[in-house]
Amino acid sequence: MAGPVVDRARETELIEAALAGGANVVLEGPPGTGKSTLLRRVAGDLATAFVLVEGNAELTPARVVGQFDPAQVLARGYDPEIFVDGPLLTAMREGGLFYVEELNRVPEETLNTLLAVMSEREIAVPRLGVVRAAEGFAVVAAMNPFDAVGTARVSGAIYDRVCRIAMDYQSAEAEQQIVTGRAPVPSAQWGRQAVELVRATREHPDLRFGSSVRGAIDFASITHHLAKARQVPADDWFVGLDAARVALSGRVRVEESAQRSAEQIIEQLYTDIFGPPPSDESEESASESAEGSGSGEI
Repeated sequence: MAGPVVDRARETELIEAALAGGANVVLEGPPGTGKSTLLRRVAGDLATAFVLVEGNAELTPARVVGQFDPAQVLARGYDPEIFVDGPLLTAMREGGLFYVEELNRVPEETLNTLLAVMSEREIAVPRLGVVRAAEGFAVVAAMNPFDAVGTARVSGAIYDRVCRIAMDYQSAEAEQQIVTGRAPVPSAQWGRQAVELVRATREHPDLRFGSSVRGAIDFASITHHLAKARQVPADDWFVGLDAARVALSGRVRVEESAQRSAEQIIEQLYTDIFGPPPSDESEESASESAEGSGSGEI
């Protein structure tokens, strides 16, 4: 079942309009912006099949389209009855949505098998014949255009066959709603600060890109369970710092020219937003008290 979709009314409307018009759709945006959740929700609203493939270098045409059962070919030849449909043919026969996650990680050879499907709604399979899509079939895809590792440029032929919808991060209020709906938070104020911390990673000059809202969800969840394990309050400053390091340091990418590690940058941002550690505050208070006492004796 698709999860809740927060603050995506406009994108939902655009996707549904494009699909109603017979178009294919690609969603472009950074990770954690709800692309997959949104497409699943749309499929649920349309009461149509949703067939998913994850884009990677191992996604061959045979895995997408299907193939004859090798064990039976020798005995029965290329009998259509022994052809095993891949996810693409499954979606075509059911008139569903064929969803390609991480489109720009799919090998070009595999993407080329989709060209005729996307424009003509049919595909010619060797020794099987032409398979035509049932009404309602469409190709939908999502991709992160900012991650260059393991990705390839999507050809103009593909872009010519899709309608592109750009998705950016949601508002701070929407992200806070997502976090509080997915993880326990000590207080509303703490939840706002957690989201503020994550959003700050996206604008830090030493970070090439920051964390998605998933980082805030994990930050809140780890904080909750770590506080229980240490038997301290849920908003303990040191628990929060450890949780922030764990949840966010692997999600951000540090600029090569930066002089600090991801953990150091996270600690700086955490201190900026959640304040200095309690020990520092106690020392400052004690120092001020001592100074006041000394001035009274003179």
